[in-house]
Amino acid sequence: MKKVRGFEVAKGFEDKNINLPVRKTKYSAGYDVEAAEDCVIPAYKFGQKPTLVKTGIKAYMPEDEFLMLCNRSSNPFKKGLVLANSIGVIDCDFYENPDNDGAFMYAFYNFLDKDLEIKKGDIIGQAIFQKYYVADSDEAEGKRMGGFGSTNK
Repeated sequence: MKKVRGFEVAKGFEDKNINLPVRKTKYSAGYDVEAAEDCVIPAYKFGQKPTLVKTGIKAYMPEDEFLMLCNRSSNPFKKGLVLANSIGVIDCDFYENPDNDGAFMYAFYNFLDKDLEIKKGDIIGQAIFQKYYVADSDEAEGKRMGGFGSTNK
């Protein structure tokens, strides 16, 4: 079978019993993504950085697609969790990059007044494959040389 788009366990997580994302219903757009390990997301204090929650997975897709990382609709109301960047964008060339093999994470703030414990296997977000288009005048030629936050390097 030819690989077109999908998920794989990232290097360093092979022995961690990582579950690949799945859609729970036939018409779901998003694949449910689980936390790769236990972590604590502290109650928000002004000026703090978001907590990066590891997934232990990477995604492959065609060159004209990206993976959109979205929050679960219930996270803000039930857990106080919001994504620090509103949505995450995983470009196709993030896959197998030399820094982290393409393993993606979710960046969360916790707006409740108490710390929130995330357990390995908890569903933390959704991932949706999306097609994108480029402008007529696009001349991008750069090559990704790293992982998280590396687009301008």
